Amino acid sequence: MAVIGFCQRDGTIRSADVTAGSLMEAALDMGVSGIEGQCGGFLACATCHVHVPDDWIDRVGPATADEVTMLEFEPHFTPASRLSCQLSVCAEFDGLIVDIPGGVNHA
Repeated sequence: MAVIGFCQRDGTIRSADVTAGSLMEAALDMGVSGIEGQCGGFLACATCHVHVPDDWIDRVGPATADEVTMLEFEPHFTPASRLSCQLSVCAEFDGLIVDIPGGVNHA
């Protein structure tokens, strides 16, 4: 289990205990604004785009080549960009707060 947070575009943070699945699934379950998951987590869109804080990149890992292919044309693409559907929740993610691009960052 891990407590995961999402900083929504308006700056509010929604957090929850997450036991399994992807960050995208957790965001959808929590009703996080700005995460759509239109492709259902099959790496075919970028509607679950998040920014991982710099101090978490090593634990979460960088985007794969396939993710970069989907993300590089997004207006808010940065080296911190990840597709939340590709991030499987694990205990090491406890305390992670990701930002929804295009809004107020929590940091």
